[in-house]
Amino acid sequence: MLKYLIQVVQNALPGAILVSLLWALLYSPGGEASARSGRGLGRLFWGTVLGTAAALMLSILRGTTRLINREYVNTAILSLAIPVAIVFIATLPGREKPRRARILNWAGSALVALVLFYTLPTVFLYIREFVPPGASPFSTEVLFKISGYLAGFVVVIIPVLALFQAGKILPRLAGIVLAAALAVNVVQQLSVIVQFLLARRIIKVPRWVFRILVEVINHNVIFLYMLMGLSLILPLALFIKNRRIAGTWRNPAEHRKLRARKRSLQRRSAAAVLGYLVAVFTLTTVKAYSEKAVVLSPAEPISIQGDEIIIPIEKIADGHLHRYNYTAGENIEMRFIVIRKNEASYGVGLDACDICGPTGYYERKDGVVCRLCDVVMNTSTIGFKGGCNPVPLAYTMRAGNMVIQMADLEAERLRFK
Repeated sequence: MLKYLIQVVQNALPGAILVSLLWALLYSPGGEASARSGRGLGRLFWGTVLGTAAALMLSILRGTTRLINREYVNTAILSLAIPVAIVFIATLPGREKPRRARILNWAGSALVALVLFYTLPTVFLYIREFVPPGASPFSTEVLFKISGYLAGFVVVIIPVLALFQAGKILPRLAGIVLAAALAVNVVQQLSVIVQFLLARRIIKVPRWVFRILVEVINHNVIFLYMLMGLSLILPLALFIKNRRIAGTWRNPAEHRKLRARKRSLQRRSAAAVLGYLVAVFTLTTVKAYSEKAVVLSPAEPISIQGDEIIIPIEKIADGHLHRYNYTAGENIEMRFIVIRKNEASYGVGLDACDICGPTGYYERKDGVVCRLCDVVMNTSTIGFKGGCNPVPLAYTMRAGNMVIQMADLEAERLRFK
């Protein structure tokens, strides 16, 4: 339950913040969405629908076929989103002009679609993991997983709805906050693209740039905290603005109405703050507790000969999960796992995956389970890309031994940095 709560909050909240700010700015009175008889609002609506539909379709394809390479798709989406975000930021000044307003709305609608297209597939894919193969969908375990998943959406939706309301009331401040939030997001997106290009050896960068990139990757959650901190300016400003009743009233009824509005706006501001506090608590305390719930089995010894790691077959032929440590360059401690799948093949991969990172896997009954999201792996798929499977690691068989090239481990060491 807790693991799905954490994953939904961590993956959905950044995109939800950006989408709510975009909607607030473009939907606010006087904005292009309102000023053109619903045409701008229609574009914004269809951007949301198309982004969500595309994300759903991508998640289905990723979950049912091997036609989709997640890294290539995400890099393509981000490569489109960055120039659109730059156009949007550049158009914000003077957005009251009709021409700029139209450009702003088109760019904003495209951004909404791209943000949803990038964010939601991973969140949608968790649904496929609720019921393990061969298990009953009517079980306590499945109920807990669904409960955690839905609770994650509640944690995300409450503050972003309050943020949307605050942005509509304070459109000028919303524009400033949104520009800063998009700038932060562009930096994060650039780091993802550069990481992809480096991993494919398409580009080379100076060592100091590489070190910065490593720090950015290792502390990726900081970008989420930055988005939360920036967007929190809006509800706080709304709360301060409504500490006292502004204007005059002609009778007690008008006075009561103004007081009720003030309390309503203050409650919305409080909801945003409280929602963010719950999100931070989830991503820190709850995540730490969840990750400590299972202790990984100790690593077994390995034999290194030249540039190769040698593992005798008789040591791994029992059908159980075997874990190994390897010290890569820069003294980075890596882990990889090996499990016998059948008489002819083995599942070999890093003790990490593309979705959950290097949190590790462990045995539970007859299955291999991700320690972070509690997904039970189909043992026959270990060694292949996709979902929460371990990152595949190549191997060969030679003279009764499994042979793994150290260079293959070195190429993936940043995952454990």
